[in-house]
Amino acid sequence: MAGVDTRSVSRDSLFLLADLRLEQGEEKHRVRVRNLSDGGMMGEGSVRVQRGNRVRIDLQNIGQIGGSVAWVQDDRFGVAFDEEIDSQRARRPAGSDAAGSEMAYTSYAHRAPRSPDPKVLRKV
Repeated sequence: MAGVDTRSVSRDSLFLLADLRLEQGEEKHRVRVRNLSDGGMMGEGSVRVQRGNRVRIDLQNIGQIGGSVAWVQDDRFGVAFDEEIDSQRARRPAGSDAAGSEMAYTSYAHRAPRSPDPKVLRKV
């Protein structure tokens, strides 16, 4: 996305946590994702990055994505992803299945317990 004006690209304002690693280091840094688009994100945190740094970001429901720091201002920074992602997928609850269901599990707590059918019980 280098050299392209991306200000008109749709982005989601949200609050997610993600792990960021500088490409030249192994230390994980927890950052807040303030907005997210298919092509990049704005992060916030105590990690010190510089424009041009290569990073790897672990986003929920997406996995690790590579990118480069496009800008830095105080404790906020922008990252341009190497490849586009499905930013809506990151908004789903953690652990959602790939088919896009809103929840990866179903709760049956609201159902009354069923009595076993005596015809299908066997003696032991």
